[in-house]
Order: sequence, then structure tokens, then C-alpha cells
Amino acid sequence: MKKVLCVLVVLVAFGASLFAGGTKAPSPTAAPTQGSASTSTTTIRWAYWGSENRVKISQQAIDIYQQQTGVTVNPEPAGGTGDHFTKVDTQIAGGQGPDIIQMGGNLPDYVKKGVLLDLNPYVGKQINTSTIDASAVESGTIDGKFYGVSTGVTMPALLINKTLIQEVGVPLPKVSMTYAEFRDYLVQLKAKLPRGVYPMQDIGALSSNSTPFGYWSRYNGTPLYDDVRNVTYVKAADAQKYLELWKDYRDNGLIPPAAEAAAYAETSADTSAIIARKVAITYVWTNGLAGYQQATKDDLDLIEFPGAEATKALWPAPSQFYTVNKDSKNIEEAVKFINFLVNSADAGRVLGNDRGASASSTARAGASSTATDSDKKILSYLSAAGPHSSKETAHVPNDTELNSTLFLIYQGVAFGQKTPAQGGQEIVDLLNRLIAK
Repeated sequence: MKKVLCVLVVLVAFGASLFAGGTKAPSPTAAPTQGSASTSTTTIRWAYWGSENRVKISQQAIDIYQQQTGVTVNPEPAGGTGDHFTKVDTQIAGGQGPDIIQMGGNLPDYVKKGVLLDLNPYVGKQINTSTIDASAVESGTIDGKFYGVSTGVTMPALLINKTLIQEVGVPLPKVSMTYAEFRDYLVQLKAKLPRGVYPMQDIGALSSNSTPFGYWSRYNGTPLYDDVRNVTYVKAADAQKYLELWKDYRDNGLIPPAAEAAAYAETSADTSAIIARKVAITYVWTNGLAGYQQATKDDLDLIEFPGAEATKALWPAPSQFYTVNKDSKNIEEAVKFINFLVNSADAGRVLGNDRGASASSTARAGASSTATDSDKKILSYLSAAGPHSSKETAHVPNDTELNSTLFLIYQGVAFGQKTPAQGGQEIVDLLNRLIAK
């Protein structure tokens, strides 16, 4: 996978279905100007994933756009990334793909599949990139072609339930800790929590588990992938150590037993153990804080993964990307709507930081008038964690398959079906197979 570059920007504030398919993109010379009129019969489809809060605020943005333009936007949300890409892949295979597709770190995979439109011919016409941070434009550019418009900047974090921790009389954790300090804190928390409530969710068992594993591999000095040499630095013994780390937590009651952890899908706040008050700590990307906070009356906050201060193993990343299906029948209108989402002050006011801290100066200006407590917490976290981060490691090719298969290997170890040594070897075999594809 191509290297996804992104520079962390500390911001003032933060920013069914008509089928479309079967026709190729018009030639660049045919692209109309920004001011060309839209007809009231135009309908575009927007596929994305996210929490109930994301669905709510996305609809608010749609309502504003429809009122301003007369264009109809049909949202097609999914609860998590797995459901989203399964549905989108099925639609594309049938020639019925949505016009706008939300992407994540697997953007290069869909470029290789030939699914996405190069947006360069529309820059300065339907989309204005002059107001978007250059690093954000670069993060969506592959081999000189502009495929994805960054929704914003985000960073991995641990999410804590401050209310639950304070209720049991344990001091709040420090933002930065070593792994030894973090384990000691989990032990302290376990001693005070009620029976059946655990200090931390088993984040290795998440469907998005390649992010925690990717962090740990950077911390361990064995990054998952070097796209220049086209190799992984992870050895079987390294992956085994990762699995043994979580086995230690599991054996000592610092995370739930495998069956209890697996009872929570953890694809959004709505399916999370921390919102159910079954754990006090879990993993989240910073842009997810608002959705989790919306789902509970408890006070939530962010801390770093252990060891970040010493190793700079955290990384800033583009949260997601807005992309256009190259076979859309409504390409120009799709690009205009993306321009509205990323650049409009009106959109910035309602979307806030949910898809990352906006990379557009105009959207940030709009968001500044409605900055929430969650936005302020994210700013505080980014200020602390920014110096403990470094450039993002290139994504392993076939990112979606990495997540799904790593999940199966991890669960095999968690449920005692294989040893950490066997699981470690399977992880390395998986990485090498995906890289060789």
C-alpha cells in the first residue's frame, strides 16, 4: 500500500436508494464550472460508516445542502467498516455502486482495483483545494492522482470512563505512562471495580485490531510494513510477545474473558463495552470521541497508548477519505457535494470533529462557533500526544484482509485454540502473504 502521508495540525477548533453506475467518467474537458446549475431531479448516493451520532449530523449536513442546491442526497450508512465495505463491494460488483464512498486506510487497495475517480480534473472547478492543508491533499494522492479528499486528521488513543473510575475511588490515569505503569494502574483499578466490570476491553479482539497491533509493532521497533523494501519487520517471536501481553491481561482479569469481550462488536459507541459500563478503558480514534460521548451521560476523556512518550510510536493520520466511484452517473454533482462537506462553514458547524479535525480553513472557521467539550478534549490530547508521534508507517497491502484475518488469529489464541507461539507464526505468515500479493 502506498505510504499515506499526513502532518498533524493543531487546530483552533474542529472542524433508499437510486442506483448509479454503468457509465464512465466524462472527459476532463467536459467538466462544467463551479457555478453550473443543478436540476432538482439529480440524486446522489453517499455510502459511509459510523455511529448513530455520525448518522445524525451527516443528515443535518445533507439537509443544508439539499436546501441550498435542490440536489437530493441519499445516505447509505453502515454501523462499522466491515459491513460498509462488504455492502459497497457487492454493489460495485453488480454495477450499482454508490456515487460517493467513504474510505479509510484501504484507499490504495481500491485504487488498485480501479474503482475510484481521479479528482484532479475537477480541482479549481467543482472542488476547491486551495483552502485545504497541503498535507491532507497529499495524503489522498497516489502516483500523482488525487483520489481521496481527507475528511480530517485523527490519532489513535485510549478512551477512559472518568465517571466510572472516580465512582470507585481510583485516581484518574496519567495521559502518558509506560507499559509497566499502565499494567500497575489496571491492577489498581481491578481491585476497586465491581464484579463483572473490567479495567480494560480486550482491544486485540476488535475488528479494527490492526491499529493496536500496528501501534505495538512501532513501539516494539518492528514496524508492520516498509513499502520501499516491500517487507515486514515483524518476526514470529515479536508477534508472539504481542499475544502474550494480552494473555497476561486476560489471565489476571485486567480484560474480560474471551467470550465476554466478544459479546461486544465494538464497531461503534452503540456496540461498545465502555458505553455498557462493562469496562473503564478501551481504544478509539480521536475523532470517535464525540460519538461515544453522545451515547452516555458519563464523562469520557482520552489518554495515550502506553510507551508513546519514549518511543514516539503514535501517529497522526487522515481520519477517512471522501472518494467518487468512477462509474457514477453523477460525478460532477458528487464532487460538488464533497466540496461542500470539506469546505463549507455550514457543514463545519454541524459535522464538527466526527470524521477528524478538519483540514480546511473555511470548515474550521465554521466549526469554531460550535466547538464542543469533546472538541476541546481532542485538542488537549493532540497537544500532549503530538510530540509523542512520528510519521505514519505505510499500510500493509490488502488492509481489509489484514484486519479480518488478524482478528481470527487473535481470537484463536484468546479462546485457547492455539498457543501464542502458533498465533505469532500465523501473523507473520499472513503479513508476508499479503505483501507478496
